[in-house]
Amino acid sequence: MPRVIGIDPGTVSIDLCGLEDGRVFLDRTFSTTAALADPTGFVATLEAEGPVDLVVGPSGYGLPLTRAQDATDEDLRLAFLAPPGESGGIAGLAALARALARSNLPVVFTPGVIHLASVPEHRKVNRVDMGTADKVAATALAIDAQARRRQCALTDVSLVLLELGGAFTAAVAVAGGRIVDGIGGTAGPLGFRAAGALDGEVAFLAGAMPKALLFGGGAAAVAGWDADEALAERIAHPSTARERVAFDALVESAAKAAAALALSAPALSEFVLSGRLARVAAVRDAVAGLLERWGPVRVLDGVASVAKEGAQGAALLADGLAGGTHRPLVETLGLREAQGSVLDHLYVVSPAAARRRLGLS
Repeated sequence: MPRVIGIDPGTVSIDLCGLEDGRVFLDRTFSTTAALADPTGFVATLEAEGPVDLVVGPSGYGLPLTRAQDATDEDLRLAFLAPPGESGGIAGLAALARALARSNLPVVFTPGVIHLASVPEHRKVNRVDMGTADKVAATALAIDAQARRRQCALTDVSLVLLELGGAFTAAVAVAGGRIVDGIGGTAGPLGFRAAGALDGEVAFLAGAMPKALLFGGGAAAVAGWDADEALAERIAHPSTARERVAFDALVESAAKAAAALALSAPALSEFVLSGRLARVAAVRDAVAGLLERWGPVRVLDGVASVAKEGAQGAALLADGLAGGTHRPLVETLGLREAQGSVLDHLYVVSPAAARRRLGLS
């Protein structure tokens, strides 16, 4: 059986989950700020775990399945959508990805939702963020969990995953065991830290769109808190009018996104909640209360106790890619058939203009 590690590169934390023969041997979380400040030390932590067969690394918005050592500078700019000199957003993850590529670890970068052939072309129009690579991984965990619980084939799984993260909120639709649609965090509902999809007029009024703008304006800002200091759990106890508006906006926006994606999964079995805020009872119960009119709501059960769902799902994908028991999961998701780039479906701006914005020829 393969010995593998999955990495979830979150805005708040970077998590590691290691599996060997179905047993968790690594279950850790690190502050994203600390990990990105010392990429070499983070790589050393992985190397200290001993030989592994495969590592699913931090892949940002995703790439067609690529060995880290084979990834070009262009690949990494497309995965993390960061032009030279851009420090906002997840640009810092590119340095970590480069450090992993320089190591002797067998690291691969994996697709985002938009790279998957199972997502119809018309749903990709003018889209970039339909769900980052870690959302694909979390969805893989949800698909595996439903198939095991219902004792059904992977191809009989149908669900909508709603990820209530510590910064972003995102949703992914699954039909027939395959991802068929998604609403990514920068294009979707209000998050705890991030504003989600922006009214076009708001974008115009902002005058400029640096990366940092995409990572602010969320529920914490509505409540009047410093997003970098406020704990996500604080949203559960609104005590002012602004805090109540923040709570209601976060909950309703998330539920609307999940309900909308149910259109893409007509045989929906359940809504599945994951992420940091899914563990906050007041938020979880409020979102579930809105969604239950369309279907059952379940909190995603994982295989580890510390690492987030994205890291656990990434470990399942690593196991499958390495020929382990989750190989059917990888095949059903079509990970090896993923192709293209996140810029391929743009019409508002041309892919060529987008490439120039990233500093690519």
